[in-house]
Amino acid sequence: MPKIEAAETGARIDVFLAGALGGEYSRSAVQRLIEEGRVLLDGRPVRKNHRVTAGEVFDVTLPEPVRLEIAAQEIALDVVYEDGDVIVVNKPRGMVVHPAPGHPDLTLVNALLAHCGESLSGIGGAMRPGIVHRLDKDTSGLIIAAKNDFAHRSLSQQLKDRTLSRVYEAVVIGRIREDFGTISAPIGRHPTDRKRQAILKQGGREAVTHFEVVARYNGYTHVRCRLETGRTHQIRVHMAYIGHPLLGDLVYGRKKPEKGLSGQCLHAKALKFTHPRTGEEIRLETPLPPYFTDVLRALGEPVD
Repeated sequence: MPKIEAAETGARIDVFLAGALGGEYSRSAVQRLIEEGRVLLDGRPVRKNHRVTAGEVFDVTLPEPVRLEIAAQEIALDVVYEDGDVIVVNKPRGMVVHPAPGHPDLTLVNALLAHCGESLSGIGGAMRPGIVHRLDKDTSGLIIAAKNDFAHRSLSQQLKDRTLSRVYEAVVIGRIREDFGTISAPIGRHPTDRKRQAILKQGGREAVTHFEVVARYNGYTHVRCRLETGRTHQIRVHMAYIGHPLLGDLVYGRKKPEKGLSGQCLHAKALKFTHPRTGEEIRLETPLPPYFTDVLRALGEPVD
Protein backbone atom coordinates (compact mmCIF):
# COMPACT_ATOMS: atom_id res chain seq x y z
CA MET A 1 0.00 0.00 0.00
CA PRO A 2 1.93 3.08 -1.19
CA LYS A 3 1.61 6.32 0.75
CA ILE A 4 1.50 9.39 -1.48
CA GLU A 5 1.87 12.89 -0.11
CA ALA A 6 0.50 15.97 -1.87
CA ALA A 7 3.04 18.74 -2.40
CA GLU A 8 0.60 21.31 -3.79
CA THR A 9 -2.97 22.42 -3.14
CA GLY A 10 -5.93 22.50 -5.50
CA ALA A 11 -5.75 19.53 -7.87
CA ARG A 12 -8.60 17.05 -8.11
CA ILE A 13 -7.72 13.76 -6.45
CA ASP A 14 -7.95 11.74 -9.69
CA VAL A 15 -5.70 14.17 -11.57
CA PHE A 16 -3.21 14.28 -8.69
CA LEU A 17 -2.98 10.50 -8.28
CA ALA A 18 -2.78 9.82 -12.03
CA GLY A 19 0.33 12.01 -12.08
CA ALA A 20 1.72 10.74 -8.77
CA LEU A 21 1.51 7.13 -9.94
CA GLY A 22 3.86 7.89 -12.82
CA GLY A 23 1.40 7.34 -15.65
CA GLU A 24 0.74 3.71 -14.65
CA TYR A 25 -2.96 4.54 -14.09
CA SER A 26 -5.18 6.82 -16.17
CA ARG A 27 -7.62 9.22 -14.54
CA SER A 28 -10.49 6.82 -15.22
CA ALA A 29 -8.49 3.97 -13.64
CA VAL A 30 -7.80 6.15 -10.58
CA GLN A 31 -11.50 6.95 -10.36
CA ARG A 32 -12.24 3.23 -10.24
CA LEU A 33 -9.73 2.85 -7.41
CA ILE A 34 -11.56 5.61 -5.52
CA GLU A 35 -14.97 4.04 -6.19
CA GLU A 36 -13.66 0.72 -4.85
CA GLY A 37 -12.50 2.42 -1.64
CA ARG A 38 -8.83 1.84 -2.38
CA VAL A 39 -7.80 5.47 -1.71
CA LEU A 40 -7.88 6.51 1.94
CA LEU A 41 -7.25 9.81 3.69
CA ASP A 42 -6.93 9.62 7.48
CA GLY A 43 -8.25 6.06 7.26
CA ARG A 44 -11.41 7.00 5.37
CA PRO A 45 -12.22 6.61 1.65
CA VAL A 46 -11.92 9.87 -0.26
CA ARG A 47 -14.60 11.27 -2.54
CA LYS A 48 -14.08 11.53 -6.29
CA ASN A 49 -14.45 15.33 -6.19
CA HIS A 50 -11.92 15.80 -3.37
CA ARG A 51 -9.33 18.50 -4.02
CA VAL A 52 -5.96 17.83 -2.44
CA THR A 53 -4.26 20.04 0.10
CA ALA A 54 -0.50 20.20 0.48
CA GLY A 55 0.64 17.81 3.19
CA GLU A 56 -2.24 15.35 2.87
CA VAL A 57 -1.07 11.74 2.77
CA PHE A 58 -3.13 9.20 0.83
CA ASP A 59 -3.01 5.44 1.36
CA VAL A 60 -3.52 3.76 -2.01
CA THR A 61 -4.14 0.03 -2.35
CA LEU A 62 -3.25 -1.03 -5.87
CA PRO A 63 -4.83 -4.20 -7.24
CA GLU A 64 -2.65 -7.12 -8.17
CA PRO A 65 -2.06 -7.13 -11.92
CA VAL A 66 -4.26 -9.62 -13.74
CA ARG A 67 -2.78 -11.01 -16.92
CA LEU A 68 -5.24 -11.94 -19.63
CA GLU A 69 -4.44 -14.54 -22.22
CA ILE A 70 -2.90 -12.42 -24.94
CA ALA A 71 -1.41 -14.55 -27.68
CA ALA A 72 2.34 -14.55 -28.13
CA GLN A 73 2.97 -14.03 -31.83
CA GLU A 74 6.25 -14.52 -33.65
CA ILE A 75 6.65 -11.08 -35.19
CA ALA A 76 10.08 -9.82 -36.21
CA LEU A 77 11.39 -7.12 -33.87
CA ASP A 78 14.20 -4.65 -34.44
CA VAL A 79 15.78 -4.90 -30.99
CA VAL A 80 18.14 -1.99 -30.34
CA TYR A 81 19.03 -2.87 -26.73
CA GLU A 82 18.20 -5.75 -24.41
CA ASP A 83 19.28 -7.16 -21.07
CA GLY A 84 17.62 -8.86 -18.12
CA ASP A 85 15.71 -5.74 -17.08
CA VAL A 86 14.77 -3.75 -20.18
CA ILE A 87 14.28 -4.10 -23.89
CA VAL A 88 14.27 -1.24 -26.41
CA VAL A 89 12.67 -1.81 -29.80
CA ASN A 90 12.68 0.27 -32.95
CA LYS A 91 8.92 0.11 -33.63
CA PRO A 92 7.90 0.23 -37.29
CA ARG A 93 5.30 2.65 -38.56
CA GLY A 94 1.86 1.03 -38.59
CA MET A 95 2.37 -1.27 -35.59
CA VAL A 96 -0.04 -0.79 -32.66
CA VAL A 97 1.68 -0.96 -29.26
CA HIS A 98 -0.89 -2.98 -27.28
CA PRO A 99 -4.16 -4.81 -27.95
CA ALA A 100 -7.24 -2.61 -28.01
CA PRO A 101 -10.69 -2.63 -29.62
CA GLY A 102 -10.10 -3.00 -33.34
CA HIS A 103 -6.54 -4.24 -32.82
CA PRO A 104 -6.75 -7.55 -30.93
CA ASP A 105 -3.42 -8.93 -32.13
CA LEU A 106 -0.29 -8.34 -34.24
CA THR A 107 0.73 -5.64 -31.75
CA LEU A 108 4.07 -4.89 -30.15
CA VAL A 109 2.86 -6.59 -26.96
CA ASN A 110 2.07 -9.79 -28.89
CA ALA A 111 5.57 -9.70 -30.35
CA LEU A 112 7.19 -8.98 -26.97
CA LEU A 113 5.37 -11.91 -25.36
CA ALA A 114 6.86 -14.23 -27.99
CA HIS A 115 10.31 -12.68 -27.69
CA CYS A 116 10.52 -12.32 -23.90
CA GLY A 117 8.22 -15.09 -22.72
CA GLU A 118 7.09 -14.46 -19.15
CA SER A 119 9.83 -11.87 -18.60
CA LEU A 120 7.67 -8.76 -18.77
CA SER A 121 6.54 -6.46 -15.98
CA GLY A 122 2.93 -6.85 -14.85
CA ILE A 123 2.57 -3.24 -13.70
CA GLY A 124 1.26 -2.10 -17.07
CA GLY A 125 -1.84 -4.23 -16.55
CA ALA A 126 -3.31 -7.16 -18.38
CA MET A 127 -3.27 -5.58 -21.83
CA ARG A 128 0.03 -3.70 -21.54
CA PRO A 129 2.59 -6.00 -19.91
CA GLY A 130 5.99 -4.32 -19.80
CA ILE A 131 4.84 -1.15 -21.54
CA VAL A 132 6.36 1.94 -19.89
CA HIS A 133 5.38 4.54 -22.49
CA ARG A 134 3.58 4.41 -25.80
CA LEU A 135 3.92 5.47 -29.40
CA ASP A 136 1.00 6.08 -31.72
CA LYS A 137 0.38 3.49 -34.43
CA ASP A 138 1.86 5.64 -37.20
CA THR A 139 4.77 6.94 -35.11
CA SER A 140 7.92 4.92 -35.65
CA GLY A 141 11.00 4.65 -33.48
CA LEU A 142 12.37 3.76 -30.08
CA ILE A 143 10.13 2.41 -27.35
CA ILE A 144 11.24 0.87 -24.06
CA ALA A 145 9.60 -2.01 -22.17
CA ALA A 146 10.35 -3.36 -18.71
CA LYS A 147 11.03 -7.03 -18.06
CA ASN A 148 10.20 -6.86 -14.35
CA ASP A 149 8.32 -4.65 -11.90
CA PHE A 150 11.56 -3.28 -10.40
CA ALA A 151 12.64 -1.91 -13.78
CA HIS A 152 9.13 -0.68 -14.56
CA ARG A 153 8.91 1.38 -11.37
CA SER A 154 12.33 2.92 -11.99
CA LEU A 155 11.56 3.86 -15.60
CA SER A 156 8.13 5.23 -14.68
CA GLN A 157 9.77 7.42 -12.04
CA GLN A 158 12.25 8.66 -14.63
CA LEU A 159 9.33 9.61 -16.85
CA LYS A 160 7.73 11.41 -13.95
CA ASP A 161 10.85 13.34 -12.92
CA ARG A 162 11.73 13.99 -16.59
CA THR A 163 15.14 12.33 -16.58
CA LEU A 164 14.11 9.82 -19.26
CA SER A 165 14.81 11.82 -22.40
CA ARG A 166 13.01 11.27 -25.72
CA VAL A 167 13.91 13.04 -28.95
CA TYR A 168 11.73 12.89 -32.06
CA GLU A 169 12.08 14.11 -35.62
CA ALA A 170 9.12 15.23 -37.70
CA VAL A 171 8.16 17.01 -40.89
CA VAL A 172 5.59 19.75 -40.35
CA ILE A 173 3.52 21.80 -42.75
CA GLY A 174 4.66 25.38 -43.29
CA ARG A 175 7.97 27.11 -42.90
CA ILE A 176 8.94 27.78 -39.27
CA ARG A 177 10.81 31.08 -39.01
CA GLU A 178 12.41 30.54 -35.60
CA ASP A 179 15.44 28.26 -35.40
CA PHE A 180 14.22 26.86 -32.09
CA GLY A 181 11.50 27.37 -29.53
CA THR A 182 9.46 25.95 -26.65
CA ILE A 183 5.73 25.21 -26.64
CA SER A 184 4.16 25.20 -23.19
CA ALA A 185 0.42 24.62 -23.36
CA PRO A 186 -1.70 22.23 -21.23
CA ILE A 187 -3.19 19.22 -22.99
CA GLY A 188 -6.31 17.23 -22.14
CA ARG A 189 -9.00 15.24 -23.83
CA HIS A 190 -11.00 17.17 -26.42
CA PRO A 191 -14.32 18.32 -24.88
CA THR A 192 -16.46 16.93 -27.71
CA ASP A 193 -14.28 14.37 -29.51
CA ARG A 194 -13.03 11.72 -27.06
CA LYS A 195 -10.56 10.30 -29.58
CA ARG A 196 -8.64 13.58 -29.81
CA GLN A 197 -6.56 15.68 -27.46
CA ALA A 198 -6.68 19.47 -27.29
CA ILE A 199 -5.09 22.53 -25.71
CA LEU A 200 -7.24 23.32 -22.68
CA LYS A 201 -7.36 26.53 -20.66
CA GLN A 202 -8.81 24.62 -17.71
CA GLY A 203 -8.37 21.00 -16.72
CA GLY A 204 -5.46 20.20 -19.01
CA ARG A 205 -2.18 18.70 -17.82
CA GLU A 206 1.11 20.55 -18.14
CA ALA A 207 2.77 19.82 -21.48
CA VAL A 208 6.12 21.18 -22.69
CA THR A 209 7.77 20.51 -26.05
CA HIS A 210 11.12 21.95 -27.17
CA PHE A 211 11.78 22.10 -30.91
CA GLU A 212 14.57 23.10 -33.26
CA VAL A 213 14.65 23.39 -37.03
CA VAL A 214 16.76 20.80 -38.86
CA ALA A 215 16.01 22.03 -42.39
CA ARG A 216 13.49 24.18 -44.23
CA TYR A 217 11.84 23.28 -47.52
CA ASN A 218 9.30 24.99 -49.75
CA GLY A 219 6.14 24.79 -47.65
CA TYR A 220 7.52 22.36 -45.04
CA THR A 221 10.00 22.16 -42.15
CA HIS A 222 12.01 19.26 -40.79
CA VAL A 223 12.13 19.65 -36.99
CA ARG A 224 13.64 17.90 -34.00
CA CYS A 225 11.49 17.81 -30.85
CA ARG A 226 12.43 16.99 -27.28
CA LEU A 227 9.65 16.09 -24.88
CA GLU A 228 9.82 17.53 -21.39
CA THR A 229 6.47 15.91 -20.59
CA GLY A 230 4.73 12.97 -22.23
CA ARG A 231 1.08 13.65 -22.91
CA THR A 232 -0.98 11.71 -25.42
CA HIS A 233 -0.40 13.07 -28.96
CA GLN A 234 1.75 15.84 -27.44
CA ILE A 235 3.95 16.71 -30.42
CA ARG A 236 1.04 16.43 -32.84
CA VAL A 237 -1.18 18.70 -30.74
CA HIS A 238 1.54 21.24 -29.92
CA MET A 239 2.80 21.66 -33.47
CA ALA A 240 -0.76 22.08 -34.74
CA TYR A 241 -1.33 24.63 -31.97
CA ILE A 242 1.46 26.87 -33.34
CA GLY A 243 0.11 26.53 -36.86
CA HIS A 244 2.46 23.80 -38.11
CA PRO A 245 0.67 20.42 -37.99
CA LEU A 246 2.62 17.31 -38.86
CA LEU A 247 2.72 16.23 -42.47
CA GLY A 248 0.27 13.40 -43.01
CA ASP A 249 -1.58 13.92 -39.71
CA LEU A 250 -5.21 13.57 -40.77
CA VAL A 251 -6.46 14.15 -37.21
CA TYR A 252 -4.77 17.43 -36.26
CA GLY A 253 -3.67 18.66 -39.68
CA ARG A 254 -4.91 18.62 -43.25
CA LYS A 255 -7.62 16.09 -43.98
CA LYS A 256 -6.06 14.62 -47.12
CA PRO A 257 -2.87 12.54 -47.48
CA GLU A 258 0.24 14.42 -48.62
CA LYS A 259 3.50 13.16 -50.07
CA GLY A 260 2.08 9.64 -49.95
CA LEU A 261 1.44 9.70 -46.19
CA SER A 262 -1.79 8.91 -44.37
CA GLY A 263 -0.54 9.30 -40.84
CA GLN A 264 1.90 11.64 -39.17
CA CYS A 265 5.54 11.87 -40.27
CA LEU A 266 7.02 11.37 -36.80
CA HIS A 267 9.94 9.24 -35.65
CA ALA A 268 11.18 8.63 -32.08
CA LYS A 269 14.85 8.91 -32.93
CA ALA A 270 16.76 9.01 -29.64
CA LEU A 271 16.29 7.76 -26.10
CA LYS A 272 18.31 8.35 -22.93
CA PHE A 273 17.63 6.74 -19.55
CA THR A 274 19.37 5.56 -16.41
CA HIS A 275 19.57 1.79 -16.21
CA PRO A 276 17.31 0.70 -13.33
CA ARG A 277 19.79 -1.79 -11.87
CA THR A 278 23.28 -0.54 -12.75
CA GLY A 279 22.71 3.22 -12.71
CA GLU A 280 24.51 3.48 -16.05
CA GLU A 281 23.34 6.14 -18.48
CA ILE A 282 22.04 4.46 -21.64
CA ARG A 283 21.94 6.51 -24.85
CA LEU A 284 20.34 5.01 -27.93
CA GLU A 285 19.64 6.36 -31.40
CA THR A 286 18.14 4.93 -34.56
CA PRO A 287 18.35 6.20 -38.15
CA LEU A 288 15.41 7.79 -39.90
CA PRO A 289 13.31 5.03 -41.50
CA PRO A 290 12.77 4.76 -45.27
CA TYR A 291 9.27 6.34 -45.24
CA PHE A 292 10.77 9.43 -43.57
CA THR A 293 13.77 9.74 -45.90
CA ASP A 294 11.43 9.21 -48.88
CA VAL A 295 9.43 12.23 -47.71
CA LEU A 296 12.58 14.34 -47.39
CA ARG A 297 13.61 13.40 -50.93
CA ALA A 298 10.13 14.28 -52.18
CA LEU A 299 10.45 17.76 -50.63
CA GLY A 300 13.47 18.54 -52.80
CA GLU A 301 16.47 20.58 -51.77
CA PRO A 302 16.43 22.54 -48.48
CA VAL A 303 16.04 26.29 -48.80
CA ASP A 304 17.41 29.08 -46.64
